[in-house]
Amino acid sequence: MKWFKRILIAVFSLALLGIAAITAAYFYVLPELPDVNSLKTVQLQTPLRIYSSDGKLISQFGEKRRIPVEYKDVPPQLINAVLDTEDARFFEHKGIDPIGIVRAATILITTGKKSQGASTITQQVARGFFLSNEKTYIRKIKEIFLALKIEKALTKEEILELYLNRSFLGNRAYGVGAAAQVYYGKYLNELTLPEMAMIAGLPQAPSAANPIRNPTRAIARRNWVLSRMLEKRNITEAEYQQAINAPVTAKYHGAEIDLYAPYISEMARDYMIQKYGEEAAYTNGYNVYTTISSELQLMAQDALRNNVFNYDQRHGYRGPIKQLWTDTPLNQDDIITVLAKVTPMQGIVPAAVLDVAEQQATVMLTDGSKMTLEWPGLKWARKYITDKRQGLPPKLASDILQTGQQVWVRHNGEFWQLSQIPEVSSATVSLDPFDGAIRTLVGGFSFSQSQFNRVTQAKRQLGSNIKPFIYATTLEQDWTLATIINNAPINKPDTRQGTAWRPKNSPDIYGGPTRLRVGLAQSINVMSVRALRHAGLDNTINELVKFGFDAGDLPRNESLALGSPSVTPLQVATAFNVFANGGYLVEPYFIDHITDGYDNVIEQASPTLACSPSDNEEDPSNHDQQDSLNDDPFAAMNDELAQLSAPKDTQADVAAQLDYTHEEEGELICNRQNARYAKQIISEQTAFLITDALKSVIWGGGDWSKGTGWNGTAWRASKLIKRHDIAGKTGTTNESRDTWFSGFNPTLTSTFWVGFDDHGRQLGRTSWMANGAPDQISGTEAGAKTAGPGWNDFMNQALKGTPEIIAEPPKGIVTVRIDLETGKLTRRTDHTTAFEYFVEGTEPKEYVREIQEADEIFIDNSAEDLFQ
Repeated sequence: MKWFKRILIAVFSLALLGIAAITAAYFYVLPELPDVNSLKTVQLQTPLRIYSSDGKLISQFGEKRRIPVEYKDVPPQLINAVLDTEDARFFEHKGIDPIGIVRAATILITTGKKSQGASTITQQVARGFFLSNEKTYIRKIKEIFLALKIEKALTKEEILELYLNRSFLGNRAYGVGAAAQVYYGKYLNELTLPEMAMIAGLPQAPSAANPIRNPTRAIARRNWVLSRMLEKRNITEAEYQQAINAPVTAKYHGAEIDLYAPYISEMARDYMIQKYGEEAAYTNGYNVYTTISSELQLMAQDALRNNVFNYDQRHGYRGPIKQLWTDTPLNQDDIITVLAKVTPMQGIVPAAVLDVAEQQATVMLTDGSKMTLEWPGLKWARKYITDKRQGLPPKLASDILQTGQQVWVRHNGEFWQLSQIPEVSSATVSLDPFDGAIRTLVGGFSFSQSQFNRVTQAKRQLGSNIKPFIYATTLEQDWTLATIINNAPINKPDTRQGTAWRPKNSPDIYGGPTRLRVGLAQSINVMSVRALRHAGLDNTINELVKFGFDAGDLPRNESLALGSPSVTPLQVATAFNVFANGGYLVEPYFIDHITDGYDNVIEQASPTLACSPSDNEEDPSNHDQQDSLNDDPFAAMNDELAQLSAPKDTQADVAAQLDYTHEEEGELICNRQNARYAKQIISEQTAFLITDALKSVIWGGGDWSKGTGWNGTAWRASKLIKRHDIAGKTGTTNESRDTWFSGFNPTLTSTFWVGFDDHGRQLGRTSWMANGAPDQISGTEAGAKTAGPGWNDFMNQALKGTPEIIAEPPKGIVTVRIDLETGKLTRRTDHTTAFEYFVEGTEPKEYVREIQEADEIFIDNSAEDLFQ
């Protein structure tokens, strides 16, 4: 009894001492313990993601790969694998596991080594969020008390969800959602049992023992996890045997990009950094939903690249990259080593020429595979001499290639062919005419080659793309599409540039008095200059500013009429949108909405709309608002898309609130609450007349069977697209340094630009190639030949399957039959006449005389001012 009493006293004393020690330790570390309630609102570091309008992932930015998942979405077997491995009594203990602590203490006493085996999942959450990984007693004490507090603040499911989402699992993957994607390219619910076991085993040594870096060690860890699952009866013996014999299928998977559109994703990334700061943008899990259509974007990218390839090929082959051998061939391994050092670009891959036959060649690719380049893939490669000169067409493969050369090849969609990296640049952008949403944007041939976004950053001379805006200014005054303008050399030079500037036509041909419609469709230079003179230089500049061009970019001389201003493709597309939508200048925008890491909408676009309020069109206060919103059409983009910052509760989904309808008179009405209406800068009638004239750019006019037919500059578009609701305008600058094609139909506006980044380099010319295609392009490069084919290709694909929209003249437009030579009224109905559109009241009042002397129609003395 005496010894028993002594033992009881000792145990009781030790218990009191233990309690006192624990109490003292608690109060000692209490001031340093963080508030665990912060875990309820913890922000996991999740990367920034950029999406298309239809939810396709465009890009992902951030150091950590994390795909947050909710507890209910984690497969039960993955939860079993994690718990059986890390904390089998997780749902039974209150944050600490006494059995585990005793086991760890025993190991410490017997071996002198500290063990982490006592840590529960709750303790690991405490350590991961609040503490360091240093192995000290004080850290362990803090960890225990934090775990107890966490268990009181959160449910078991919430704790486990934090653990599953935060754990580092190797290869920049944080959390099981990211690990499934990184190692297997799968969602969690697609994982197999051995794959779940592999992921569950990663927390022990994520960097050193993952299946990519060390598959042998990873298999051993996986099989141990499976044995624990078998021991806990969470899998059967048959499942265990099958799983441990499964091969390792893990390999590195990057972010699952659905749509590669780097220029628009870079714009979105830059916006987020400017708005939220770099750290928050990359770690707060923001999702940016752009206005880009994935389907249209792919079409635009293909059209631009194919057009660039076509330009590059017709100017000739610039030769191989280098000569790998001359006499003694390299062995296959050495060839592969050399080729592996070369980075492919946009489907263009390096190859080594192994053999050259009569009209074919055999090449080896980087993977060691061999292929034959047949004559159709070689015959284009006549020698490049200069941008204006090419060599003779090749007759044999040996005229082009030699054995041992390192070259570029690509698959053109039909067959493999010899290729080269293009030196010419290009850009394209497409907009929704009614709200300015950017549907496609391609800032260059290759983002890896150049990250310079030519759509928004490159200011290039506009050329004849400016002429529709010059003529629109005159139509807003007193001219009509039937106005006769003197297509003759200008004898009164403009001296504002310090020299006598006398514009010429291209080609240098003059046809005398010509209707305005024909002058615009055939892009006649002197007629555009005369239109500028009629409208007045200052008035024309003021009107161009209304279309969204910067006043500082507009020279105060008559070269303005031929497109001397330097502008960006985005500005051009925005300006052409005015014609497409009935006269409204809508602001371009590229972000529809942004959500946070919890999928809450934090920003929603509020675009300007190309329509008038349906309830009170003439409300003066509304017009004042329009003026303030549209002084600068690019204000929203230049000021970090300020229009996106409206509170989310007042910004419903834009698409759901737009309701475009056409009344019987053809007037467009937009019914929407809290709408922002774009400023109408030209009348609906003027927009209609210019659009109709721009259709003549494509379709021409006259009667070919009667010898009076004529082509517009973009006649190639009519051969490909074959629909009459398209309108467009070519553009070419002096010496063909910049080429443009801008056009639209009622649903889509698009601009293509082609040129060299070196402003001094001309696009040149090509000679006819005897063994080329019948429809090959030759002669001097110009808007219709160089930029036009890209636009034609894109619009043909973009509009395929959509109904042709018949244009209905707006109120105030009338049609009368005119004489094609004089623009006057006529009673004749033959091929010398046609119906023409006019704003009511501007139609001609005088009938042409049936018999009229030529000198009564056109008198060309020194008095040029007689002719408009």
